[in-house]
This record gives sequence, C-alpha cells and structure tokens, in this order.
Amino acid sequence: MRVTDHLAQAKGKTLFSFEVLPPKKGENIHTLFSNIEPLMEFKPPFIDVTYHREEYVYRHHPNGLLEKKTVRRRPGTVGICAAIKNRFDVDTVPHLICGGFTKEETENALIDLHFLGIDSVLALRGDPIKSEGVFKAEPDGHAYACDLIGQVANLNKGEYLDEEQDDTWATNFCIGTAGYPEKHFEAPNYASDIRYLKHKVDRGADYIVTQMFFDNEEFFKFEQKCRDAGITVPIIPGLKPLTTKSQLTMLPRAFFLNLPEPLVEAISQCRDNEAARTIGIEWCLNQSRELMAHGVPCLHYYSMGKSESIRRVAAELF
Repeated sequence: MRVTDHLAQAKGKTLFSFEVLPPKKGENIHTLFSNIEPLMEFKPPFIDVTYHREEYVYRHHPNGLLEKKTVRRRPGTVGICAAIKNRFDVDTVPHLICGGFTKEETENALIDLHFLGIDSVLALRGDPIKSEGVFKAEPDGHAYACDLIGQVANLNKGEYLDEEQDDTWATNFCIGTAGYPEKHFEAPNYASDIRYLKHKVDRGADYIVTQMFFDNEEFFKFEQKCRDAGITVPIIPGLKPLTTKSQLTMLPRAFFLNLPEPLVEAISQCRDNEAARTIGIEWCLNQSRELMAHGVPCLHYYSMGKSESIRRVAAELF
C-alpha cells in the first residue's frame, strides 16, 4: 500500500516507521535484516531505505599521475527494498535522489520499482559529493527535488520521457518529500524554504517527512507555517535518540540542526556513552509522547544502521 493509504487507514492513530541504511558494498544483507527484526514487533507499516550517491577518490599511480575514480560505497535501493519486502512482508519506501542520475535512469528505476509492487518513494535532491562541496546535477538530470517530484507525478499520469511510446501504463506512486523544521541550510531564510516546500507539494508530493529535530517547538512552528502557506498534506516528524556524546557535535555539523541546551547539558555531564544513550532515549521518549498527544500521523525514526535505541523507545510507545 501507499504511505498515505496507511495513514488514512490508521484513523488518527499514530503509526511507527523507521529508516535504514543499505549495507556497505561487500557486506551481507543479513546484517541489515538483524537490525530490522527487533523493530518488526511494533508493526511498522513501511520502512524507508536511504540512497547514498557515488563519491570520488583520487588514486596515485607510480608515474606520479592522479586518477579520479568514481566509487559507490553502498548498493542501490531497488534490490534492497525488494529483499526487505520479501523477507518481512512490509512496504518499503526507497529514496530517490537527483544527484548521479539522468532523467532516463530515474525513469528506469521507477519502472523497476513499479514492477516490484513498490508504491511509495521519497524524492530528494540529495547531498553534494563530499569532495565537491556544492551540488551539481548530472547532464540531463534534475537539479531540484521539485523537478524529480514532477517526473514521478508525470509517470503517474502515464507520461514517459519517450513521448512516442505507445501503450504506456500510468504508475501510482505515493510521493514523499523532505521538510526542515529548522530550515534547509541552503535556503536564504525560513519563508523562502516554506515557499519552496509548497512548490514541491504543488508539483505532486503527497506527504512530508521532516529532518530530525530535538525541540518539538521547532516542529510545531514549522507545521503551523506549512498550514498557513496552504500545505495540507500529512507531515511526519523525524526523530532520533542520541546515542553517543560525540553526536553533540557530529549531528549539528552533518544535519545543520540545533540541540536544546538542557539536552546538551545533560549529555555533556555523562561519564560515558552508555549514560548518554540513556539520556538520549529518555529525551526521545518525551518528544514522542508529546508529538503523539499532538496527533501526528506517524513517528519516523532515523536508525543510522542501529536499532537498539529505537527498539527501547518503541517498546514504551507502541
């Protein structure tokens, strides 16, 4: 089923979902399965699967020349989603990104997903390659998430890139997009970020899932701004329990977010990561309870490859 179908069938009950990382190239998929299995008792209606684009590495040759080589650290999401769907009988939501894909490659991936019975996608621009710093679209690729959303929406109307193609079938993808309670770091201001989000919804996005945040007031303000702008689609908050002391600096640097001072102070005083994990789980539990009382349609947890802390949160709530 589509994500929005799951939300509608819940009839106001807050659902549980989470996001997983594809295993690194060369790893066994059973490592991924072992992180999913502890969370299945909480009956997630869907599981997100991230996509990590290629990177560039430079290799030195004996003659002194440098070779620029493209590498992919993790496999693509199509096969991973199919494996999860087959193993756990749960809907999957693969992430589609602009970076590294032409429009034709995007269409081919969507056709593969459609054949597999995968009905939802999360459409994102994606991050720039680390060595470049600035996002660059592929030749004949999309530079913005709204255009990627538009391509998926066109396929839902039976409009393929080859306009002369006969006997085309319309797909029925549910399209998710990302929202940023604390503003996307590239947006010049908060108002422009909301306008751009509204544009993505107007192009065809059916629901929004947010970047992780640690202050619910930021989410409540974001949600109200969206509603004031005429955005009516479901908004799913994204959460993550802190698990290590180093995440106090790593998460703000990687995701451009703020951590509330009471949380920072509590984690800073922890003697080790086990104590920090306990604080992080309790903070996430309090966030989750307040959001559930607020009536959010789903709580979406970022696992970052590890499920134990999320299992401990879910055990108290679901």
